[in-house]
Amino acid sequence: MATAAAPVNRRYLTVVRGLLRSARPRQAAKNGLVLVPIFFTINLWWDTNDIAGMLAIVGLGLAAFALFALMSGAVYLVNDALDVENDRAHPSKRHRPIAAGVVPIPLAYATAGLLGAIGLAASFLMSYDLGFVALGYIGLNAAYSVVLKRVVILDVAAIAAGFVLRATAGALAIDKPTLTRIGVETTLDLTISPWLYAVTALGALFIALAKRRSELAEAGDRSASQRPILSAYSLPFLDQLTAIVATSTLVAYTLYTFSGGITGANVPENNAMMLTAPFVAYGLFRYLYLVHRGNSGETPEEILLTDKPFIINIALWIAAASTVLILNS
Repeated sequence: MATAAAPVNRRYLTVVRGLLRSARPRQAAKNGLVLVPIFFTINLWWDTNDIAGMLAIVGLGLAAFALFALMSGAVYLVNDALDVENDRAHPSKRHRPIAAGVVPIPLAYATAGLLGAIGLAASFLMSYDLGFVALGYIGLNAAYSVVLKRVVILDVAAIAAGFVLRATAGALAIDKPTLTRIGVETTLDLTISPWLYAVTALGALFIALAKRRSELAEAGDRSASQRPILSAYSLPFLDQLTAIVATSTLVAYTLYTFSGGITGANVPENNAMMLTAPFVAYGLFRYLYLVHRGNSGETPEEILLTDKPFIINIALWIAAASTVLILNS
């Protein structure tokens, strides 16, 4: 009996591993935008010197990150189940567990429903505002999976909107915490600058367009069978859109660094934040270089996790931005 049970156990283990791979934990880095609002309020809570309060803020941000990781995992499961035939025509996506038949499609839908329900319910428990943003995130991705991914321009716009909702969720998760400042409890207004939402939307749109370009360049004549919307695009058109959005992203971020004194901007009025703009420019240029060199944009999370110059640039930007915010708090 033990011998007969072993293959069954291995089969269940294979399915579980397949479900985990389908939820794409490596792409959880995309949910890092949920934590961005914490960073841009570092000067406010640093000045209070309330360690317990700061840890509470970070804890709320990490909780929101975990919930969106669950919900994004649910979205990936649904997308893979819906796109199973197209994925089987793709040279690499055909190895995904659902396309390869490792994970049954009904099980993928059931697991997605469970992960989505847990993430949504827990978001409402944290706050109603956060819950409604999470509901909007799920609704947006449902619309994308069923309709928007087949509509030119709106397909990449929907992807960008999903990133904006992540940033919004991060801001709501830590909204107006109470910290102790010089022995007195103080409620901090952690309003996030509208410019940062604009930068998030444009940056996400830039990555989505670069991803479409990489998919189209790699697929060639097989593009329609791998992702039908690719037939509506061309490489010159995507290159033009990418150039426009990359420029807009850099301009929006630069304007943000000069917005000191504007309500909600939370940047130094001496415009010292402008010192971080070169890192953003390099990041955009480096990403474009990698996309045109080797179609790396098809898997943007790989760039975030493996390209050393890109990682170093992010680290330098974090160091520069945090130093400017703290020294000017």
